[in-house]
Amino acid sequence: MQRIVIDTNVIVSALIGSSYPAQIIYNIVLSRKALMCISSEVFAEYNKVLHRERFSKYTNFVTNAEIVLNKIDELSMQFIPFQKISIIKDEPDNRFLELGITANAGFLITGNHKHFKLSEYGLMKIVNPQDYIANYYKE
Repeated sequence: MQRIVIDTNVIVSALIGSSYPAQIIYNIVLSRKALMCISSEVFAEYNKVLHRERFSKYTNFVTNAEIVLNKIDELSMQFIPFQKISIIKDEPDNRFLELGITANAGFLITGNHKHFKLSEYGLMKIVNPQDYIANYYKE
């Protein structure tokens, strides 16, 4: 089973729309077709971002975010990163790289190409949701 790390923006997009991010969260992660890897720092980031006031304008966003977060917490494998990385300009984004390296994840899935300019880090590929589904996801 593929090990994946998911950037917060993918979860936000999944809760707002029905495109590739939603497929990743609902059809892959919550259906247990890939193993989502988390750390306490990454999960805290999810919580912080998903509870921002600006998302309350979307119908049922907070309720759906709570459901998704609870399922992620239940289904994901928890890791404690063993090294600090500081190569991404937006410092909190380094937590995703740290997690991916520790978890031996094959993929970091992100829509944030402003900060994640790398196509890979170590053995982990850094891909957008569409690229992951089209080229790397194997059922």
